[in-house]
Amino acid sequence: MIKGVNRQVVEVRETQSDYFERILFFVRPEYAGVSEGKIRERAGIIASGAGSVPATKLRGKTTTVRIAVVLSLLCGIALGILIGRMCF
Repeated sequence: MIKGVNRQVVEVRETQSDYFERILFFVRPEYAGVSEGKIRERAGIIASGAGSVPATKLRGKTTTVRIAVVLSLLCGIALGILIGRMCF
């Protein structure tokens, strides 16, 4: 529910996303004096990333994969050392 009647709203119709056809941005009152072009430009930048995976999600998966690779490598080295000591 939207409270208040004196709100500046920016609608972006070309979202470049498969998920969203339109996005509505409600401008904070302290930025109501900023030029319309600048507000629309910023809204367009945000809208263009609306359908992509957030960078924080990617970072978490990348870190998890790196940890798994390092642990696998360490286990392989340890196993190699054990096998080497048993043979000699």
